Amino acid sequence: MIHPTKHIPIERSLLGAGAELYTALSEPRTVTTLWEAVREVQSIESFERFVLALTMLYALRVVRLDGGMIRRSEPT
Repeated sequence: MIHPTKHIPIERSLLGAGAELYTALSEPRTVTTLWEAVREVQSIESFERFVLALTMLYALRVVRLDGGMIRRSEPT
């Protein structure tokens, strides 16, 4: 479910959902405004998947929390 396989397309994987979140973070957003921006995206589907994908991006250090705003992390 985290990564696509033969039976799980990218749209159903958390990596696909994370890619949608990353794209929506072209500018810093709060959790609420990010959710509002992606809630209709088919790969997100629910708030639970939104939180799982956001947690995955944070664990991978792709995004960071800065003063209540979620931002893309700087490349190292």
